[in-house]
Amino acid sequence: MSETILTTELLERIHSRAADYDRENIFFTEDLAELAEAGYLRALVPTEFGGLGLSLKQVAREQIRLAAAAPATALAVNMHLVWTGVAKALHDRGDTSLSFLLHETGLGEVFGFGVSEPGNDLVLFGSRTDAAPEQDGGYRFTGTKIFTSLSPAWTRLGTMGLDTTSPDAPKIVWAFIDRTVSTGARDGNSNGVSNGVITKDDWNTLGMRASQSQSTVLDGAYARADRVVRRLDPGPNPDPLIFSIFANFEILLAAVYTGIGRRALELAVEAAGRRTSFKNDGRALSQDPDIRWRVAEAAMMMDAIYPQIDAIARDVDELANHGPQWFALLSGLKHRATENAKNVVDEAVRASGGSSYFAGNELGRLYRDVLAGLFHPSDAESAHATVANAWLGPIDD
Repeated sequence: MSETILTTELLERIHSRAADYDRENIFFTEDLAELAEAGYLRALVPTEFGGLGLSLKQVAREQIRLAAAAPATALAVNMHLVWTGVAKALHDRGDTSLSFLLHETGLGEVFGFGVSEPGNDLVLFGSRTDAAPEQDGGYRFTGTKIFTSLSPAWTRLGTMGLDTTSPDAPKIVWAFIDRTVSTGARDGNSNGVSNGVITKDDWNTLGMRASQSQSTVLDGAYARADRVVRRLDPGPNPDPLIFSIFANFEILLAAVYTGIGRRALELAVEAAGRRTSFKNDGRALSQDPDIRWRVAEAAMMMDAIYPQIDAIARDVDELANHGPQWFALLSGLKHRATENAKNVVDEAVRASGGSSYFAGNELGRLYRDVLAGLFHPSDAESAHATVANAWLGPIDD
């Protein structure tokens, strides 16, 4: 696609700040401001809601480019894009339950993704967070969410918890909470006090440092009734919301880690042309058969992943019906893309030599960043179990 949002100049500025953000372990404040000004946070929002009306396929391609410039920035922005993608996917399928999200994104709100919990390997299908119903139809959420990207910046948080007290309990409750609540002003501005939200200063990680994906403690955080979007039975569920979350999360994650692989390959090519071999009369290592093999191997791995992301994103855009195979396709894509990126970075490090082992080296930073892909859902075990169930059926009781 043409560079209508992420121009070369914008990506160069973002890339120039990535090393400092990583070294100082600080949030990508300037990047986010520039991306918002460029309209990127509204990329997936239909034009009727004030957005740019891009497809998931188009945005996935842009995320590859953004991640090549600054992986942590791309990963954190991903979580906002996931929610706008979910709302778009539902809207495209005639479901207006998240139209408010599209409208508010068009007005500049930033959405965080508050789903992951410590010790919860059921992910979307269970919760350790308590969702207590209020008489007005709203809910109060109490629990801890981890890996909450955009922690310093989100204004709305999409989250979920378990209602164990209603007559039809248990139910997984999906809702959106405001970061702050009004102090009573009639103009509706959210300039009041914290809405039972505590952000912990606990993000000191090996990689993806600028994402500042801090833990979020919900202490009776309130979601009003018109922001409660689903009450579902625990466990696997065919609800369109679950499909839309899974589809956008997996595809956009695959794009981010593919961007890391893309940049690692570029750095390997640069290193091969720059480095020379003493034993081969000072010739560039781009002439060395072993280095050429490694760079070629990385290039072939990258060539294979781009069309897969395009194809599956296009199928979401075009409302393709893969039936029960959908979750296998999506979890398989995420697993394949993150493992592929890790392998590409590894080949690039081997081709680039010992300089990549030094702190501050860009390829060394990519090596740290790419490891985060191991921990996002679906992890390797979950992906293989999902695909096995799709092809072989579930294990007998």
